[in-house]
Amino acid sequence: MKNHLGNKTLLPLIPGPTEFQGQRPFIHNILENLPKGPKCIVVHHGKDQVIEATLHFNVSYCEQKTLDGTGGALLACRSFLQQIDCDPIIITMGDVPLVKRQTYSNLFTKLKTYNMVVLGFCPEKKRQYGLLDTSEGFVKRVVEWKYWKDMPKHFQEKLDICNSGIYAVRRNDLLQHLDDLALTPHKVEKVIHGETRVIREYFITDLVEIFSQNGKTVGYEVVEDPNEVMGVDDTEALIRAQELYKSGKYGKT
Repeated sequence: MKNHLGNKTLLPLIPGPTEFQGQRPFIHNILENLPKGPKCIVVHHGKDQVIEATLHFNVSYCEQKTLDGTGGALLACRSFLQQIDCDPIIITMGDVPLVKRQTYSNLFTKLKTYNMVVLGFCPEKKRQYGLLDTSEGFVKRVVEWKYWKDMPKHFQEKLDICNSGIYAVRRNDLLQHLDDLALTPHKVEKVIHGETRVIREYFITDLVEIFSQNGKTVGYEVVEDPNEVMGVDDTEALIRAQELYKSGKYGKT
């Protein structure tokens, strides 16, 4: 995140001397709002600080040794997924701190009907979010912005549900298709330390299409309040998240 060298998951929802210093780290709010059960944090940048801040939650840790996308993070915790004995799995993001406990619970409920569920939202503007391509109540794929921005306008208007990056999935189904995910890397151009590089990344969104193509059903749940799934990518978004958290709707205050 610009102007911040630390790990975003440790940013405060209750600001102190500055918006970057305070109480109630993102990761604490996320862990307390998640359903009961074993939890794993995928760590990389600032991993020692993240581990120190979350030890009292009695969670597991898996290291994503190479930053190779959201799918890479999921592949990094394969051993954790193989060891646990619970079936429903929540995949969530450390920089989306305001998701309510009831919303996570709703995903589990819908998972009784589908093999996988995508949490969606309908903002005023689609911006650069991925969009859910749905048919008869099922999600066929997630269309990323770099693809849908050049599609015909009527197709863009048809896709009105954005992807939050949060999912529920049945454990056995997920384990069955992790190898398929590992076979679908993308070449992504990024600026790293001022230098433009092409790196290999894996996208969790590819699981939606993999499931659909293999006869597994993917449903979706849409949150009423788009603010609940806002991601924090800059200082403006951080201040907004702190203001929303102060309202008392999104966790402890």
